[in-house]
Order: sequence, then C-alpha cells, then structure tokens
Amino acid sequence: MSSHDPAASPAPQAPLWNIANILTMSRLVMVPVFVWFMFLDGTWWRLAAFGVFVLAAITDRVDGELARRRNLVTDFGKIADPIADKALTGAALIVLSIQGDLWWWVTIAILVREWGITLLRLAVLRYGVIPASKGGKLKTVLQIVAISIYLFPLHLLPFMDLFVWVAHGVMAAALAVTLWTGLTYVVDAVRLARAKGNRSD
Repeated sequence: MSSHDPAASPAPQAPLWNIANILTMSRLVMVPVFVWFMFLDGTWWRLAAFGVFVLAAITDRVDGELARRRNLVTDFGKIADPIADKALTGAALIVLSIQGDLWWWVTIAILVREWGITLLRLAVLRYGVIPASKGGKLKTVLQIVAISIYLFPLHLLPFMDLFVWVAHGVMAAALAVTLWTGLTYVVDAVRLARAKGNRSD
C-alpha cells in the first residue's frame, strides 16, 4: 500500500498563458493604442481614446479577480500586472499634461510616488513583501475616475465647467491619497528592514 499522501502534494502551478495573464498583456498592448488615439485630431478620436482607457482599466479589475478565484496567480502576473497598471495611468497623465489638460506638477508628483514605491518594494524584498493596502486600492480607483473624466470630451456635455471642477476635485483627492499611501509604504519598509535587521544581529 502506498504511503503517498495526496494532500501533501504541492498545488499545481498555474500555466503562464492563462486568461488573467492574457488580459494583463492586452492592457499593455492597449497603452500605445490609447496614446496614438490621443494625438489624433477630432472628438471621435478622443472618445476612442477614452473607450480604450476605460476598457483597459476594466481588464485590471477582471484579471485580478480571475487570478484569485481560479488560482491563476503566477510570478509573471505579479510582476506584469503592476507594470501594466502604471504604464496605463502614467501614459494617460503624461499625455494629459502635454495637451494642457492637467498640471505637470500633479503628473510628476504621482509618477515619482508610483515608481519610487515600486523600486522601494523591490529593494526590501530580501526582508519581506509589503502587501498592497486598502488605501492603495482607493488611490487606484480615484486616479482612474479622475483620468477618465479628464479624457472624456467634456464639451459634449451640458454644464461643462461643472465637470471640469469635478475632475479637479477627484484628482486632488487622488493626489492626496497617492502621497499619503506612499508615505505609509515608506514607514512600513523602514519598520520591516529594522525588524529583520534586529533579528539577524
């Protein structure tokens, strides 16, 4: 009689080419398409860019849910997913600033925080993983909503000035949460490094 215990067997690894990773890659592909549409003249091209951005943002939500529910989490996905997210929002912020729809200082502040925290999390990997916080998820939602409002051709809507102020308000909230969560990540990284360093002494 075999003494092999099936429960003790390691869980099968999710294949690299699964639906979650394919959605992540499609989001990366949509970034240059979105940028191209943004630099074409005409309201319909602006609407097309808006549609591509929203579709890409939806895939971000869907691929994460699929990966967790269907056990499709892979090392590739862990790396590619945040890169795709930052590529999408970063490209949108930069294009909006180039076209004069968003102040450059807002774009620079968000990009420095986003990529700085990404590098920080990589730097402290030897001590442990800093998990994403609820504030980080709120930050992402606020950024997506604010960018979406800026991208939409607001001149098509009544009370255009009102929507412009709504966009400014949501972006202000997004910036505040972005900087606050960035500070908390720095604090968490310092605590993690000190805790691990003290144990190794």
